[in-house]
Amino acid sequence: MAIKSLDELKKIREASLKKVSLRETGEAVGEIPEILVGMATCGIAAGARETFAALLEAIEAEGLEVRLIQVGCLGLCHSEPTVQVNVPGSEPVLYGKVDAAMAKEIVKKHLKDGEMLQDNVLINTFAKA
Repeated sequence: MAIKSLDELKKIREASLKKVSLRETGEAVGEIPEILVGMATCGIAAGARETFAALLEAIEAEGLEVRLIQVGCLGLCHSEPTVQVNVPGSEPVLYGKVDAAMAKEIVKKHLKDGEMLQDNVLINTFAKA
């Protein structure tokens, strides 16, 4: 991609900074909630494909606008499949051992009703520097 002006370069920089803000601030980017599904080898072996499909089905059934994203390892292989829920204005929540039934509960309770599923939360606050 050829950059033709300084303004174009500044726009690219701004877009990139928004994308990485989750790592620095712990807050979701933009106004749309995100669900990250760990789809590394360990996640897939533990059933992450079925979890992803159930999340997609539940999001569509509830008529929600949610960004569903396949990612690599989320770092807790012993708790695969892992799912991270990023709601704008809230700390990210990482769920472990998410099967298809729990995936549907995450969409219904966490995203729709704003209620965390405490029994399966691995991390609900990220340390800030």
